[in-house]
This record gives sequence, structure tokens and C-alpha cells, in this order.
Amino acid sequence: MPVPVQVQIVIFAVIAAIVLFQLYNVLGKKVGRQPEEDARAQPAAPAAPAAEGGAGRPGGALDAVTLASIAGLRARDPNFDPVRFLEGARQAHETIVRAYASGDRETLKPLLTPHVMDSFEGGIAAREARGDTEEAEFLHPARADLEMATAEENRAVAKVRFLAELRNRVKPADPSAEEQVEERRVAEVWTFERTLGASDPNWLLARTEPAAA
Repeated sequence: MPVPVQVQIVIFAVIAAIVLFQLYNVLGKKVGRQPEEDARAQPAAPAAPAAEGGAGRPGGALDAVTLASIAGLRARDPNFDPVRFLEGARQAHETIVRAYASGDRETLKPLLTPHVMDSFEGGIAAREARGDTEEAEFLHPARADLEMATAEENRAVAKVRFLAELRNRVKPADPSAEEQVEERRVAEVWTFERTLGASDPNWLLARTEPAAA
């Protein structure tokens, strides 16, 4: 005896309801690890370690030529540390720039070789002859990049490229004249030297030259 159509519809409806219920039980639950759980459980990525000797260079790495020259210097002076040297060179740079502007010979003398001191003395004396006074201000900490560090005979030699933004104030001797204020960007390469094996570990400024900004 055939099953009436109405009964067949009811049976299909019951089966569909059972299937939907089972699907809900599976799909309506969070199965396995969820993305938000992964995010909470995922440890923070460790910071990338700095490259050895990576001081002052974009990306924190020295090029192969500079690394080779440092290796040669370290063979003669195992205590040479490029990071510590650059920090000292940056401080010396700021001190020398300020001292030259103000004509502070006592500060300059122990930081410069006699040749550079004579050159700076000429500039200071010319300014004093005009009766001008000058002040230098760093708008931002200067950037320092180690270009080269090596040993030459009994000397350690290092070149540092400085990029600085300065504000210079010049007061003319004439009280009626206005103060001159100039802001400028300066790029220079400074060469520092010291005698290997000497009791004095300080580096002296031996040369300055302009560099590309």
C-alpha cells in the first residue's frame, strides 16, 4: 500500500530537521584552535640582533671594506670597539664645534693635532679681530657613520662622516648691527688619530673635509 504524500512530506521534514540539528552541533561550535587563540598564544617576534660592529651605518651593518680595516686595527689594538669609539667621536664633534664657535682654545687644544689647532686658531683670531662673537647650537644630535678604521705604522686612524643641522648666531661688534642667525646642514668627514701603545687613549682630530650631504 503506497504511503500517502502527506506522510512522506512529514517524514522528509523530520529527516531534514535531524540533519540540520547535527550540522548545527558541528558547525556552531569552535573546533580546534581559533585565530584569536593563536594570536594570544603566539609569542612576540624577537628583535633582530644587531650586526657585529654595526655602528652608525644604515641598517646597523658595516660594509666589507670597513670590517676588513677594523680587523686590521684590532690585530694591533684588541680593545678597539667601533660602537664605543663612535660614541666618543660624536661627543668630541659636538664639543669641538661649540668650542670653535665660542673661541674656547683651552677646550680645543687637547682634542686637536697641532696642525688642526693652528688652522682653528687662525679662524678664531680673525673673528676676534672683527670683534664678532659666535654661538653654535645643534638642532638635532649629529649622525655619525664610521667610514674607516685602520692601523698605519704606529698610528690608529679612523674616519667618521658627520651629518649635522646647526644654528649659528653671530653678534657683530657694532651694537647697532643685528644679530645674524643661520641654520644650515653640514656634512663633513673627520679623521681622528692616536698613537698605538701610548698611555693616552684619546683620539685627536687630525683633518676635516667636506662630504656629500
